[in-house]
Amino acid sequence: MPIPDRLNPTFVAERPAVPLSFDSFEEARRRLIVALDVPDAAAAAALVERLDGTCHWFKVGMELFTAAGPAVLEPLLKRGHSVFLDLKFHDIPNTVAGARLGVRMVNVHAAGGPAMLAAAREALEGFADPPELLAVTMLTSMDLTQTYAIGYERSPAEQVELLARMTLDAGIRGFVCSAEEVATLRALTGADGLLVTPGIRPAGSAKGDQSRIATPGEALRQGASYLVVGRPITQAEDPAEAAEAVLREMAGALEG
Repeated sequence: MPIPDRLNPTFVAERPAVPLSFDSFEEARRRLIVALDVPDAAAAAALVERLDGTCHWFKVGMELFTAAGPAVLEPLLKRGHSVFLDLKFHDIPNTVAGARLGVRMVNVHAAGGPAMLAAAREALEGFADPPELLAVTMLTSMDLTQTYAIGYERSPAEQVELLARMTLDAGIRGFVCSAEEVATLRALTGADGLLVTPGIRPAGSAKGDQSRIATPGEALRQGASYLVVGRPITQAEDPAEAAEAVLREMAGALEG
């Protein structure tokens, strides 16, 4: 599935020593987002340093942004990295703030409703080079028991589809979704939809607090545009080596 040219980083690394084509490995590198789910700016800087030359995209979420503030983005942007600011906004002005920070992706909760989604899209349209706007349908930590507990009478898959259709009607074609919903959303969005999939766990990795998970290869084969990987890389003894392993699996799926 095509990815908007303005989201494709220009970063080029040395040819990896793997029995895969260089093009497929570089395509995998353009589609891997490492989650900087660390407690402070110093930990983020140390992790990015270890992954520099291996990874280009990084996700900054609520934990790090709350601890370090917008300044945590500056060193990432100065290094030429692309940033997904994952704050799951529920109000309109903050989406504009995300655009002013120079990030390439921001997200809002689809559950905020059609008026909020349309307003967020319209707010970003005022920028010459706005970030991609993504809608979060259901968190990957949610399963059937939890959706029923908060009052939804639908399964996670049914709720995702309902919110996705509403989001598309609001003019937004980007989503954060689990691998279980990727195929459904790809069918709804067509080739130009941007699907960012967290909850990625390489074979043998611990599930952690995620419920709806998949391996990198499975998610790409289902139609994901980008994969978000956190702990399997960031908590590894050698994060760069762990990232290379994820990239190899992604490249293999892309070639297949």
